[in-house]
Amino acid sequence: MLKEFKEFIARGNVIDLAVAVVIGAAFGRIVTSLVEGIVMPPLGLLLGRVDFSNLFIDLSGERPVSLADAQLRGLPVIAYGSFINEVVSFLIIAAALFLVIRTINQFKKEEENVKTKDCPFCLSSIPIGATRCLACCVELPAAAT
Repeated sequence: MLKEFKEFIARGNVIDLAVAVVIGAAFGRIVTSLVEGIVMPPLGLLLGRVDFSNLFIDLSGERPVSLADAQLRGLPVIAYGSFINEVVSFLIIAAALFLVIRTINQFKKEEENVKTKDCPFCLSSIPIGATRCLACCVELPAAAT
């Protein structure tokens, strides 16, 4: 069983997944810091000096001074400001992932395009290693691209 576990851990995809999780967690902390420290303060200033991290609805009726006060006293609250911060963080992470995946897909398209060439006679797309064109049946010179 120990040998099977070693083989499982040594697989490339398991190690790649572990690295991705660690990098993803670090990236999440960076984005959280970006949102809470850089994005939300100017947005709060534009919206009338609002501190999103301190927005909440008191459900107890005891009127706590701040969200921290309510949490310290164990009062039930709806912390919708924290939710707004998390939504903005999610949108930034989603945009970053979109850009990364889009870039990867562009590289894949470039690799796919390298697998074919144009026939110099009829201009149809043929495999790179072809010696005869499928469309016009002309024998191709060895250096045709």
